[in-house]
Amino acid sequence: MRIDEQRRARWADEQPRTRWIDQSAFRSRRPDLRLGSRSHRLDRAGGTAVDRISVTHTVRTSTAEYSLLLNAPEWLGRRGVGEALRDAVAELRAVDLTYGPNQPDSLVSKLRRDEISPESYPPLADLVNRCAAMRAATDGWFDAWAVPGGFDPGGLLNGWAVERAAARLRAAGVHDYAVLCGADLTVRGHAAHGGPWRVAVHHPTDAHQAPLTLEMTAGAVGTSGVSGRRGHVVDPHTGEPADQFVSATVVGPDLAVADAYATALYAAGPAGLAWFRNGSDYRALFTHRRR
Repeated sequence: MRIDEQRRARWADEQPRTRWIDQSAFRSRRPDLRLGSRSHRLDRAGGTAVDRISVTHTVRTSTAEYSLLLNAPEWLGRRGVGEALRDAVAELRAVDLTYGPNQPDSLVSKLRRDEISPESYPPLADLVNRCAAMRAATDGWFDAWAVPGGFDPGGLLNGWAVERAAARLRAAGVHDYAVLCGADLTVRGHAAHGGPWRVAVHHPTDAHQAPLTLEMTAGAVGTSGVSGRRGHVVDPHTGEPADQFVSATVVGPDLAVADAYATALYAAGPAGLAWFRNGSDYRALFTHRRR
């Protein structure tokens, strides 16, 4: 077995891990990533290991801006890292064009017009099945079909796009990365300084409140409501804008699922906290009531 195949096999079985660290001990250490602050900025927390290639790239699609941070092994080479990055960016753009509900010729738009069935394209079937699964998991509070105009997967589409781009990175041999979209992210492996990714999650409305800091080697953080726009999430049972929470943040293994949970929790309010009991792989990290 070649060395790159051995490394890929080692990473294939790794389980998502997030550690809630002692916040007082973290004060002297800068985070690698910040979520929930106005800038969502990327911090340089230290130097790069000599056997690594670090790359930061930002790409904007018609609906979102994504930041990709790669901490790739030196044996992959700069050409290999560049190809991995191009492949991931191409996937993000392809999801936007092919599945975006705002694109009139996208598969989702054609599905809404009954021009195709979900089974016509395997990725579309996966997207629809994920939405159906999240509708069941959240007692109908995440409902991609309870949207004016028909099926709209927007509550988890960006997370789904990020996870597909991350899969492209892993397939190319990059197993240490972070991919961000607004206040959402998925991470794996280690940051450029060689340790776990240090993620500071800021309060969405109180800039004076100290952020909660996580150390992550695999997992995702999904947030709904951090933009501050009222009415962008509706109660699927009534069609009225949700107004109980200012924001909701969920952490867990998969960003598409975390995003959907955060959207549903924002809509349901405190009643949605019951979804994260009984050994769930997902956890409600933040919920902020509207005053």
